[in-house]
Amino acid sequence: MSGLWASRRPFWPWSWSRGDATQTESSPLVPKEGQAATVGESLYGPVGDAEPRYDGGGGGGDSEENQGSSSQSDPKTFTPRRRRGSGYSLGDHCLKLLLFASNLLFSVLGMVVLCLGLWGLVTKESFARERVGGLGTDPMLAFVALGALLSALCLSGCVGALRENGRLLRGFAAAVLALIAAQVLAAIAAFSLRGEAGGYLRSGLLVAMARYRDDLDLRFIVDEMQTGLECCGADDYRDWEVNIYYNCSAPGVLACGVPATCCVAPLENGTVWNSQCGVGAQALDVFSAQSAVFLGGCLGATARWVERHSAAIGAAGVVVLGVQILTLSAAARLLDTIQWHKAYSRGLPR
Repeated sequence: MSGLWASRRPFWPWSWSRGDATQTESSPLVPKEGQAATVGESLYGPVGDAEPRYDGGGGGGDSEENQGSSSQSDPKTFTPRRRRGSGYSLGDHCLKLLLFASNLLFSVLGMVVLCLGLWGLVTKESFARERVGGLGTDPMLAFVALGALLSALCLSGCVGALRENGRLLRGFAAAVLALIAAQVLAAIAAFSLRGEAGGYLRSGLLVAMARYRDDLDLRFIVDEMQTGLECCGADDYRDWEVNIYYNCSAPGVLACGVPATCCVAPLENGTVWNSQCGVGAQALDVFSAQSAVFLGGCLGATARWVERHSAAIGAAGVVVLGVQILTLSAAARLLDTIQWHKAYSRGLPR
């Protein structure tokens, strides 16, 4: 009964039109005589094959005549030939090492910046209950945020390159691409709003001057700006009237004065810091005050500093952007190589 069932072939609609002539020796789907099919071998050949070898089958018992006739009769049927070695080129190894070393270097740099910011917060006791409200103005937070972002980003790229982890490399490449886009948008916004930048800077500086005696972090920023740029106030030295302690109607000894960082020579006898050198400076006329304090404001000094160093700032921006683009290209290239070798190890078509 089983033999009768095996001899009866099911009727399909296409079998009537094509007949049995399709299953002949000329069909590439039927192995020819003397060609033993390898168990578990896929259409693309054994695992690890990469280069095509044109023949009619994959068996090791074929004769040269059968192989030649099979390749001539059906040149489209082929199985890849095994590639020797792992397939990694010298350029791939150099790219992997370069990406790992650069990300490791920047990871260490980010950790140093992060530790510096945390040290500053702990030293100044910024996490104390009475200072948590003013934590947002602490410049150490910028170091903490920058260090944490740089460390996390570069560590993902470093580990991804070392372990050939596709997910980490994809996340690293996406973060670098987002960072590049943010920098480009920030540059476009700064260029388009360059006329209003002076107003924003003036407002921020006046707020910092008004809170100069109450906020140590803002005092540090203002003192560094006035000392480094040799300026006083926003537009001129009389802008310090916005502070309640330096206002001319204030009852204290600081009334109608300016901070010591506005003084031309704040050191008495060149060695001792004179904190009272700016007392009464706002009451002096321009001719008398020019020998004691800086007359020009910090807004004009900042504009002149940017103008003098515009070439260096532009070059630094181009270099940073170029390094990020090269890093993104290297990560994409390494990710593509890793995906290729994963497909190579599985015997899938590339």
